[in-house]
Amino acid sequence: MATTFKNLSTNDVVSTRTLLNEAIPLTGTLFSGTYSDANIKNYSHGMFQSVYDYPYLSSSANHIVDLSMGYSSDSGLSGSNSTQNSKKINIYNQMAQMLVGYDATGSIMKFDEDGDISAGGNKLSEVLFFNFSRLLTKDEIKKGSFSMSFMTGAYSTPSSGTLFTIEDTNAQNDYRINSPAGEYAVLYKTSTTSAYGLVYYQAGVAVVTASLFNQANYNTGSTAPERLRDTTLSGSTIETNMDILRRRINNISFNNTTELNSTVYFCRAAHNDFNYSSNPTYLSSSKMIVKNTSTDMPVSYITTVGLYSADNELLAVAKTSEPLKKDPTNELTLRVRLDY
Repeated sequence: MATTFKNLSTNDVVSTRTLLNEAIPLTGTLFSGTYSDANIKNYSHGMFQSVYDYPYLSSSANHIVDLSMGYSSDSGLSGSNSTQNSKKINIYNQMAQMLVGYDATGSIMKFDEDGDISAGGNKLSEVLFFNFSRLLTKDEIKKGSFSMSFMTGAYSTPSSGTLFTIEDTNAQNDYRINSPAGEYAVLYKTSTTSAYGLVYYQAGVAVVTASLFNQANYNTGSTAPERLRDTTLSGSTIETNMDILRRRINNISFNNTTELNSTVYFCRAAHNDFNYSSNPTYLSSSKMIVKNTSTDMPVSYITTVGLYSADNELLAVAKTSEPLKKDPTNELTLRVRLDY
């Protein structure tokens, strides 16, 4: 336990913030094919479908993403004859109130195509939800790194079609902050200004309009590939719709972000500080064992730095990589960093 303390001034402490990024590639084979759907978990409530990186009963399986869909109560797909109608509406409302919020009247606002809610504009009434696990997104998705591509071929052979890619183009310079869930940006078709969804960075959620799967987006002529049609969205269960959606996915990629906050303490030992040790082994027969003769200067070897509270309670300990010699002829500055 230390017997000598030295106070740290405000000039000895500095806080820093570092953003660490990791590339996350999710290939289409992960969503359908690699494990013959053994990595796809369905639930009795039928409201969403979970995707794992291994068969979900495996002890090494990691949760990747939850897939679901929904539409607003005033959507043309909403009706008493629609399969799971109330659940699809409830899912839409639940996600909208979390990601979009409420208007002045207390009503849940709808997803907006360009994110400019106050200006009105086109609303996304029928949408697909990609809720990525925190394991992948960490603190948030990095702006400008998000991309999703879908295949347009027949349902049984999706690779026979062409790619349709949407991404958050230039989102690092063009993103919105009017969401209760944090920052988000518009997903555009590659090299165009056509908007097809939204990506919420801190929430780790992508919202894609179901109209992306309309025939007009594929330019395939009169023969339409099997896709999510309005009749499928309304007439089939969420599970069935997600089975079709998974087989359309070619690739999803983004960079996650881990925010590392640090406090750096500069522990300064002046020439007349810490030249003696309170360790009992420092003395033998009342003599300093590190001195050859009594006339030698005092000397110590610093191996540990302790950070104490105002009432001298030990809060943190740092170790040096090797003992540092300290005597009246030198001064040391030890840089101690606490990450959190």
